[in-house]
Amino acid sequence: MMQGQGANVLSLHLRGWSVSGRAVLGEIALSLGPGETVALVGPSGIGKTSLLRIIAGLEPGYDGQCTVSGRLAMVFQEPTLLPWKTLTQNLCLTARCSEREAETWLARVGLAGRGADVPGQLSLGQQRRLSLARAFAAEPALLLLDEPFVSLDPALADEMMSVFETLREGSGVATLLVTHVEAEAKRLSDRVIRLAGSPARIVG
Repeated sequence: MMQGQGANVLSLHLRGWSVSGRAVLGEIALSLGPGETVALVGPSGIGKTSLLRIIAGLEPGYDGQCTVSGRLAMVFQEPTLLPWKTLTQNLCLTARCSEREAETWLARVGLAGRGADVPGQLSLGQQRRLSLARAFAAEPALLLLDEPFVSLDPALADEMMSVFETLREGSGVATLLVTHVEAEAKRLSDRVIRLAGSPARIVG
């Protein structure tokens, strides 16, 4: 899955992060190279999503340094789409692509001909497809995925993972994937790291 060498896309050196005086994350060192996919696993509530949000710049107040080389895109557990905009507009406005490029991305995720629809006309699986298309259309150097296949039945989750693998191929994007499904982590990643303890640290 790794696609070449070069300087790290992500370099994180976290000394700690607390919420209301409670230490949630401890000392964590993490780096990703170009084209590398790393899965982050651990018990529910351990701090996996919080770590992604720190990397994305959505959680201030942490102690440490985080450097991302290039553009960053994030796919949340729940699709964060613009419900009053069409699928095409959701892509164009957020990924800054043309309408023709948006049509191409919709086709790549199985939503060809749906550009004039709005997100409310899509199933959850289709909304997740649109979220993936939007993330990849932004041509990020680093992609953060927060359990993007959760709440899908096994067949649909497998289909969505295949869509992700196809989009990732040749993109060179570095990906940090949060998941609670071990088989998913092993299938999609070059290496698996685990959060455990209190405060949480990487243990493997």
